[in-house]
Amino acid sequence: MSNEMQAPLEDEIQALVDGRLDPARRAEIENWLAENPIAAARVAELRAQGAAIEEIYAPLLDRPMPDQLRDITPSVTGASPVWRMAAMIALVVTGAAAGWLANDAVDDQNRGTAELTREAVRAHSMFVNEKRHAVEVKAQEEKHLVAWLSRRLDQQLVAPDLVAQGYGLVGGRLLPASNSGPAAQFMYETGTGDRVTLYIEQDQNGLETGFQFTEYDGVSAFWWKDGPLAYVLIGQGAREQLHTLAQATQKQFNP
Repeated sequence: MSNEMQAPLEDEIQALVDGRLDPARRAEIENWLAENPIAAARVAELRAQGAAIEEIYAPLLDRPMPDQLRDITPSVTGASPVWRMAAMIALVVTGAAAGWLANDAVDDQNRGTAELTREAVRAHSMFVNEKRHAVEVKAQEEKHLVAWLSRRLDQQLVAPDLVAQGYGLVGGRLLPASNSGPAAQFMYETGTGDRVTLYIEQDQNGLETGFQFTEYDGVSAFWWKDGPLAYVLIGQGAREQLHTLAQATQKQFNP
C-alpha cells in the first residue's frame, strides 16, 4: 500500500519531524518511510539534529527574554516546535552578543556526541527495514566479518553474542563515520523480527563515558565511549530492554 502512496510534501516531512501531524496522516507517512530508506534516513537526520540542538539549548528557554526581543518576538506559548526552535536560536544569538551565554555552551565534546548519534541513527534507519540487503556480510561469515571490520577500524572488535537476550546476529557492514574514518555496524534480530543495530567508530578524543540514553521519536539509543572506541546501540524496544542489551554488549568488549 505504501508503494502506491504519493511521496509526502516537504511541509508534511517538517510537520512529521515537529510532531504536528494528525495520527492518521503520520501513520501513512511512517509506513511510506519504512519502504523508502533514503527518505527515512533524511527524516532520522532531521530528528537527530533537532534533538541535539534542543538538548544543548533548551536550558536557555528558562532565562528571561532579552528586552530587545520582546517587541519583535511573538509569544511562543502554543507555537509550533519550528517557531520555538527559531525563538531559541534567536535567544542564543542575542544572549551571546550581550554576554549572557557561557563560552562553553557548545564545546567539542557535545558536537562530537551529537554527530556520533546522528550518524548512528541515520545508518540504523537506512538499513533496519531492509529485507534482502540489511547487511553487507551475513552472520554465516561472522569470522570474516569481525576480522574485516577490526582491520578497518584498527581495533579488535567482536560481534557480541546477544542470544541470551533474545537477539541473533543478522550480520554487519562497513560505513563512513562522522570523524571521516570508518565505522562498523552489526545488526541483530529477534524471532519476531524486531531489530537493533550496534554502531562502532573510533573515538578521536579518547574520553570515556558511561551509558547515556537518548531517543528520537520512537528510536531509542544508548551510547558510550570506552577506550579508543565509541558505541551506539539503537532499537525501538523499551529503555530497560535496550539498557540490558547495552550492558551485555559492553561486557563482551571488556571481558
